[in-house]
Amino acid sequence: MNVLFIEPAFPANQREFVRALALIGAHVLGIGERPYDWIDDEAKGWLGGYQQIASVTDEGALEWAVRDAQSRMWIDRLEATIEAHILPAARVRERCTIPGISARTAYLCRDKVAMKEVLRRAGVPTAASTGVSSEAEARDFAEAVGYPVIIKPRAAAGALGTFRAGNPGELEAAARASDLADGATAAIEEFIEGHEGFYDTLAIEGRIAHDFISHYFPNVLDAMRARWISPQIIATNRMDAPTYVEVKEMGQQVIEALGIGTAATHMEWFFGPKGPKFSEIGCRPPGVGQWDSYSAGNEFDLYHEWALAVCHHHTDRAPSRRYACGLIALRPDRDGRIAGYEGADEMFRRYGDLVVGHHFPVLGTPTQPVEAGYMANAWMRLRHPDFDVLHGILNEIGERVQVRAH
Repeated sequence: MNVLFIEPAFPANQREFVRALALIGAHVLGIGERPYDWIDDEAKGWLGGYQQIASVTDEGALEWAVRDAQSRMWIDRLEATIEAHILPAARVRERCTIPGISARTAYLCRDKVAMKEVLRRAGVPTAASTGVSSEAEARDFAEAVGYPVIIKPRAAAGALGTFRAGNPGELEAAARASDLADGATAAIEEFIEGHEGFYDTLAIEGRIAHDFISHYFPNVLDAMRARWISPQIIATNRMDAPTYVEVKEMGQQVIEALGIGTAATHMEWFFGPKGPKFSEIGCRPPGVGQWDSYSAGNEFDLYHEWALAVCHHHTDRAPSRRYACGLIALRPDRDGRIAGYEGADEMFRRYGDLVVGHHFPVLGTPTQPVEAGYMANAWMRLRHPDFDVLHGILNEIGERVQVRAH
């Protein structure tokens, strides 16, 4: 089977998808923006070819690269796993008659307003929302549904460009910050009170083959705004708990309503006084290396399962559900350059046998801003058989480990 894979070199875990495809016997050809020499030797060994283009989100350039490959061999699959690449890949896939996620499905998974309109019609519980193109329209929506409200780009990943407005003054500030005041379009929705988590799946022909549930501590919008917080993402191993039944049912509804066939999905949800509410979906794996948490917690290779799914429409391993696995972000106390770490050695002595991944930038490394995300600076990933014990350990690490900058 010949598979074109978009952007095999960046971010770092992209190579794992290439590895998995190669190990099941696929002939993998990469299309990316970086020079071939930038790809490490091991990853080069998994690639049967590589085409560099200026931008993988430029549909014209991407289509040229795909048709060039098609002129030399039959192409069975065109795969992308990064949010910004999903829609261009789907459109080119259709023009080049390659099976996979349709352009309609990719669009609905990208545009938050259209997505929720379809899901509400399908009976999926979501926050009230609409698209706006002026501050006046945003004000009208807020007055109709009540404050607080959330303003976000119609197409974005994570909390990037997302603002909470609790009153007219904050709405005005959010409109300026989001460029809505200058005529840009945006999505606006009611603020849903409650705990935030996500439901990730690997679907095959519309059927959920693997699924995972993770929790944010605290919710993303808070985590991405406050430097003092060491935020956590913990994947549970209690997937059979009755509290998750509604989340799973909602996830299957979403997959069916959006026409998702064989693909990874990443679905955000809230649970609060109004019950479970769907937030949004990406037709791709989650970020922050979360599949590494799922693989470590379940003692299997989820990338391998994905490769089997997209190439052969089956999987061959069941997750063990033995461990909960969590990531904690450790942020520098100020912007500048990394000057040192306090408390890290003690935490490794105490919990080193639980650590399944970590990153501490070398001294002198420039810091990254808080809004750059969970893995932008230092981080640790640990697993433990008990979710609550793991949460407590991560809390301790967040309190004890200090990242100093100057």
